[in-house]
Amino acid sequence: MSASSLIHLRVLLPHGLFLEKGGVSSVVAETAAGYFGILPRRLDCAAALVPGILSYRLGEAEDGETYVAVDEGILLKTGRDVTVCVRNATDRGGLGELRQAVEELYGNLDENQRAVRSVLARLESHFVRQIMQFGNERPG
Repeated sequence: MSASSLIHLRVLLPHGLFLEKGGVSSVVAETAAGYFGILPRRLDCAAALVPGILSYRLGEAEDGETYVAVDEGILLKTGRDVTVCVRNATDRGGLGELRQAVEELYGNLDENQRAVRSVLARLESHFVRQIMQFGNERPG
């Protein structure tokens, strides 16, 4: 495989560039529908990613894949470029440690969502009470 037919992979976080690799022969990412692979000649596409493991292989390396734990985000493939934009990412540790990091991250997201929903419920009930009080204060 020639260098011109390989993928250029970038993983972006809100605060900057997390990873940039040229010479990538394949990328595997996870969506709500499951895992899918990207090879250099795949048609351009976009995909919504779920928290999971993103893997990539450099060139024709026999030593295996490299793994990155990613939060939810977007993957864009345009030409030879694959850009992944996610909230959080880590490549520390082995595959088992990365899977645990994803599970912890996803668990924290659930806790945060519950906290936000609780605050919204309190705001809504306060708003309804204010409207009811306003309706009871009619001059008459």
